[in-house]
Amino acid sequence: HEWVEVDGDTGTVGISNYAQEQLGDVVFVELPDAGATFEKGAEVAVVESVKAASEIYSPVSGDIIETNSVLIETPEMVNSDAEGAGWLYKMKLADAGELDGLMDADGYAEFVEGLG
Repeated sequence: HEWVEVDGDTGTVGISNYAQEQLGDVVFVELPDAGATFEKGAEVAVVESVKAASEIYSPVSGDIIETNSVLIETPEMVNSDAEGAGWLYKMKLADAGELDGLMDADGYAEFVEGLG
């Protein structure tokens, strides 16, 4: 339930509105360090809510170039704008070909609809 928005060779990653709704009120976010390298599918971050803690897995491989440090002080931003200002981190993509295996927004919407 992670998303990635690509601009050139940079991917911005966050969690979907659906994931945020399932978690409930987010109270803490643990973000990766800039400069760290992650493979596709690796645990990158943790989002904790009043209900549970959820690991965030990297949708693609690459190097972390920036984290959304605003979330350290205001993790609730994930609740109000999970697919916008509540993004988690940005990474330089190692292999843009990995994007081909991901769902697009329409495919994800259909997938979530099927979960209900």
